[in-house]
Amino acid sequence: MRQSKKILLTTIFVAAGILVAFVLLNGTVMGTLLGQVTLPNLGTVKTTGVGVYWDSGCSNSVTSVNWGTVAPGSTNDVTVYIKNEGNAAETLSSTAENWNPSIASTYMTLTWDYGGQVIDVGEVVQVTLSLSVSDTIEGITSFSFDIIIVGSD
Repeated sequence: MRQSKKILLTTIFVAAGILVAFVLLNGTVMGTLLGQVTLPNLGTVKTTGVGVYWDSGCSNSVTSVNWGTVAPGSTNDVTVYIKNEGNAAETLSSTAENWNPSIASTYMTLTWDYGGQVIDVGEVVQVTLSLSVSDTIEGITSFSFDIIIVGSD
């Protein structure tokens, strides 16, 4: 009886050690075991007539967005500040383009809380971008897309 307990404990420790080593060597397995997937955004933020910044003082430009760990069925938010850098009052619009892989747009949606108000020359508005991921997402381990923000008269 005593020998079988030793064998059982040894087997458990060896299996746990192999699993830990495998997880450390392959972060994707860790995400799968924990029920989450890291899906980084490597796209760019393109603008017309406006500037997009990380701070309300508009000194730190946004050139790309890191969404962090995006789990199926979740929404991740990023707050940015948009400044009207044109010479007339503008209204903003946004789109997400150039999805890679293209199927990612089937499972992910980019929205924002901008209310459609007119933004005067030099005015800065705080906007929250939200990336929602369907709980049925599958086959995507990374993605990228471009966020297009346009100011128009």
